[in-house]
Amino acid sequence: MAMIVRRSEALVLDLPGRIATELASADTGASSSTVRLVEIAPGTTARGPHVHDGFEEVIHVLDGEGALRTDGGDHPLSPGDTALVPAGERHQTVNIGNVTLALLCVFPVADIRPGTREFESWDGA
Repeated sequence: MAMIVRRSEALVLDLPGRIATELASADTGASSSTVRLVEIAPGTTARGPHVHDGFEEVIHVLDGEGALRTDGGDHPLSPGDTALVPAGERHQTVNIGNVTLALLCVFPVADIRPGTREFESWDGA
C-alpha cells in the first residue's frame, strides 16, 4: 500500500556534522530504499569520510554550495547537481557556502547502517 511521509512527521536524526530527516527507510516501511534529506549548516564541522560497502549513494543538491570529497579529489556541488558515489568509494560532503547545504540522499537499501563505515580522517582509519 502506498504511504505518505510528511516531513513534519519524519524521523529527524541529529548526526555528527549534519541533520538528516529520514523520509523513507526500513523504519518507515520501505523494503529496498532509504531517502534522507540531509542539511549541513555553514561552519559546521564536517562528518568525516565514510564508505558504503555493497551499495551506491545518489546525492542531489537542493540548496547551497558544497564539495564532494573523494580519494580522487574535490568536486564542486551546486543546486541541481546530482552525484553518484559508487559502492565502496570513500567520500565526504562538506558545506563550502554561507547558507545551509540541503541534499537529497538516496540509497538502494532499506537500512544503510550495516554497510556504512566511518573514518576519523583522510589519513587513515
